[in-house]
Amino acid sequence: MTGISDLLLSRIRDVPDYPEPGVVFKDITPLLADPAAFTALTDTLADITVRQGATKIVGLEARGFILGAPVAVRAGVGFIPVRKAGKLPGATLSQTYDLEYGSAEIEVHAEDLSAGDRVMVIDDVLATGGTAEASLSLIRRAGAGVVGVAVLMELGFLGGRARLEPSLGGAPLEALITL
Repeated sequence: MTGISDLLLSRIRDVPDYPEPGVVFKDITPLLADPAAFTALTDTLADITVRQGATKIVGLEARGFILGAPVAVRAGVGFIPVRKAGKLPGATLSQTYDLEYGSAEIEVHAEDLSAGDRVMVIDDVLATGGTAEASLSLIRRAGAGVVGVAVLMELGFLGGRARLEPSLGGAPLEALITL
C-alpha cells in the first residue's frame, strides 16, 4: 500500500492558516483532479469494501459523498448519504454528537438501511472521530451492521481512532494515509 499512499499524499495540498490561523488544511482537490490518483483511491477503497463484505456504503457529508459514490459503483454496492440535519426530505433518523465547541447533528433516510445490510463508512479524513462515531450509531439504530470505516487520511494527532475504537465493535478502521 506504500506506493498508493505515496501517490495519494503527493496529490494532497497543504493550505496554511485555513480556515483559521494555525490550522493547516489538507486540500484533496488536486487528488480529485488527477484521474490516475482518483482512480487509484477509488479502486483501493472498493477493494477494502469488497474484502469486508459490505452491501452498502455510507458516505459522510460532504467529501465522503465524493469518495463514497464512485467506490460504491466500483464495488457493486448501494450508496447512502449521511447528511447534516435538515438536508434530507422524508423520514430520517438523526444523531447528535459533541464537537470541540458545541454540538452537531447528522441524519440518514430511515428506509435506506435495514437489518441484513453490512455497511462500510467512507470519508476523506478521520480527525476527532465525532462524525464517524455518530454515523456508526445511526447505522446500528437503523438495524444494519458495520463492517468497517475507511478513510483517505487519518490525522493521528487529533485522537479520532481512540475515540472511535469502542464504537467499531471490532470492525476495522483503515486509513490509507496517517499524518
